[in-house]
Amino acid sequence: MTFRRSIPSMLDQVSCTCPPITLTIAVVVYLVEIFFWVWTVAYNFVPGGVYTREHTDYLIGFVMLSLLVGFHLMKHSIRTYSFATFVNTSMPSKAIRLFLGLIILVGASGFVYRIQPNEYGHQLGEHKQFSAMVWTYHFGYDNRGWPSLERTAKLIEDTGADVVGLLESDASKPFLGHNDLGMWLGERLKMYVDFGPATKDHTWGSLLLSKYPIVESQHLLLPSPEGELAPAVVATVNMSGHLVNFIVVHMGNDRDDLDRKLQAEQLADNLANSKHPVVFLGYVTSAPNSRDYKHLTTVGKAKDIDSTDLERWCEYIFYRKLIRLGYARISHASLSDTEIQMAKFRIPDSDDYVDNDKIVKKPDGIPEHVRFNSRFGEYKDGHSYLPDHLFHMSTPKYFVQA
Repeated sequence: MTFRRSIPSMLDQVSCTCPPITLTIAVVVYLVEIFFWVWTVAYNFVPGGVYTREHTDYLIGFVMLSLLVGFHLMKHSIRTYSFATFVNTSMPSKAIRLFLGLIILVGASGFVYRIQPNEYGHQLGEHKQFSAMVWTYHFGYDNRGWPSLERTAKLIEDTGADVVGLLESDASKPFLGHNDLGMWLGERLKMYVDFGPATKDHTWGSLLLSKYPIVESQHLLLPSPEGELAPAVVATVNMSGHLVNFIVVHMGNDRDDLDRKLQAEQLADNLANSKHPVVFLGYVTSAPNSRDYKHLTTVGKAKDIDSTDLERWCEYIFYRKLIRLGYARISHASLSDTEIQMAKFRIPDSDDYVDNDKIVKKPDGIPEHVRFNSRFGEYKDGHSYLPDHLFHMSTPKYFVQA
């Protein structure tokens, strides 16, 4: 009761103060709180971050202390505040109540429209082929700071990706707009969603979208003793009766050597222990043939989608117990700060299979269902700096039997 009476009393007192001073103080305090929240997550890149690392508890404590101070200062007002009383009141007429009920029903119908079916109806097809995509998403904002959700959905549709790993995808924080990217993209693209770890764990987020049901998943906080916390999603997807594991991960910064070493060791264990075919969609922050790369591919018993591509630094696609069909890199065109990488695979009929080991750069002779969307152009060497999403960096490539 005291708390409820304090609120109108505090508002009454605020209305009697000097508006410019009050608003200035309120905005400054709010901005300090928002910047402090940034410091709890981006501690690896800001001054004093060592003291704010993962300490949203400090922020919550400050907010609660401020409220207690405000309640204490309002004690006198609570005793003298006059509450209005109403006499001779009567309930609204039946017509008004029916009208209000109708408004509620119409509003609730919006939730019915958003109900998604348990099965989206995607089928793997006779070729048992699927495509996977990894992209550092940059929280749903383009390089100019404008929201990019609808453009992102259109881009993913154009790629035809069956499984998508989006890194830097936790936009649920207040300084990123309180946006649930997984929910929005999942509904828009009619794909199943898995996001983790949670916002409270102070990571930048890993998001998995799949046209096929996600039957099992783990959300991992990888060892990060020095730098920013590294998130990972390890999920099992049921592709029309074929179980395939996917690992979506953003490893630590390149300057945090110990972090990356420990993270590579844990991820290699996840890869090696996978009972099903597995695809690794990750931000490794290491050059090809580096220590962490070799640990993931040797100890993790995984193959690089294209070991001849030495012009990589961040994003990698590894796999095991699958037959590779194609590999492409698509320019970001300022929709993010990182390119898109894609791979196409076929699920083998048995354990006795031979992977494709010959690289083909021209699509002539490649079945239509294996080719990447021509909307992104043709094979191109070097970077593409045009304001459209196009193939670049010596892709697309296809893989066939020698």
